[in-house]
Amino acid sequence: MKRKYRKPEQIIKLLRQAEAKSVQGQSIDDICRQLGISDATY
Repeated sequence: MKRKYRKPEQIIKLLRQAEAKSVQGQSIDDICRQLGISDATY
């Protein structure tokens, strides 16, 4: 699989989305799958 390189602004956006989904009660595994990142990266 090709490695994706993201800019800091993109990382911040993904983390904010993950935090919002976490507050809604979604699991970390589901959030990571939706955002296309691994749980280790999160």
